[in-house]
Amino acid sequence: MKTFSIPMVFLALVGAIFAQSDRGTITGTVTDPAGAVVASAPVEIKNVETGAVYQAGTSATGNYTLAQLPAGQYELSATVPGFKKYVRKNVIVEVAQVYRVDIALEVGSNTESVTVTEAAPLLKTESGELSHNVAISTMDSLPVMGIGANAGQAGLRNPYAVVQLLPGSTYSPDVDIRINGNPANTQTMHIEGQDATNGWYVQQSEVQPSVDAIQEFAVETSNFAAEFGQVGGGLFNVTMKSGTNQFHGSAYEYFVNEALNAGTPFTNNGNGGLLRPRERRNDYGFTLGGPVMLPHYNGRDKTFFFFSFEQFRETVITNNVTTTVPTLAYRSGNFGPALTGRNLGTDGLGRQI
Repeated sequence: MKTFSIPMVFLALVGAIFAQSDRGTITGTVTDPAGAVVASAPVEIKNVETGAVYQAGTSATGNYTLAQLPAGQYELSATVPGFKKYVRKNVIVEVAQVYRVDIALEVGSNTESVTVTEAAPLLKTESGELSHNVAISTMDSLPVMGIGANAGQAGLRNPYAVVQLLPGSTYSPDVDIRINGNPANTQTMHIEGQDATNGWYVQQSEVQPSVDAIQEFAVETSNFAAEFGQVGGGLFNVTMKSGTNQFHGSAYEYFVNEALNAGTPFTNNGNGGLLRPRERRNDYGFTLGGPVMLPHYNGRDKTFFFFSFEQFRETVITNNVTTTVPTLAYRSGNFGPALTGRNLGTDGLGRQI
């Protein structure tokens, strides 16, 4: 019984891993000019950036499904004898989304082709969840690194700041996330399809990926699919960047320095200026990705790499409250300078104050 139960448990775990994914899906129906379905039609989709090709065929009812597609830009095509080749460019697949693309063939030779080039967004008609997709360009434009008093809490640039763009949601870095009135910190976080939820503490920064390493960020706020169990206040699905056929990278430095801050009012730093408590933060890093190029091996369309590095340093003096110290006369026991000669009345025993 032991030798039988172990493989069964392993298969169950594998099924769970493939079910909860950040991959997208394209589905649809292939028809001829008369509207009749075309069975056994070969359909393929190609990732424009990596050259990866995914193939499928239509069923007896003319339906096809291309699943497990990484987020990115694709080109969809169908080649059927007796019909013109169908090509649709600028197909954008987002994180964990299912889109429908129906293919209408035209009679003609395979040497001819019908190319659809519009970049209109695909309609999501195959699932009912409410989701919000945020591209890396949007996150680069957001103030995802806290400033002022919140900077110490935010720490690294926090990609979960995208919550502030969602209706009906509130967010405090490393404190709480609340979506659609659900209890705080009941969200689930997936990175590349793997559960990265911190079930013990609310510090999202302990499991957050680097902003520059993220390709796309999707937040599902309601009507989650049954495959996503244990989701309360929102499903956060992150897909990471990968290498492509072109070398690409980035470098960044976000910093805070007290020289750029306003001084503390009614203080003097001894040089005629205001006191500026030390507050220095540096968040810097870089990314690099591309095809693997080795002697006698060209990784284009086959093998890629991507590397991301980020480091956060902070120096803060938290006690910035001004105080007074005893004068030399006070230290010697002479409190005479404290007497102003003013009569402040009498105490309870009738003595002058």
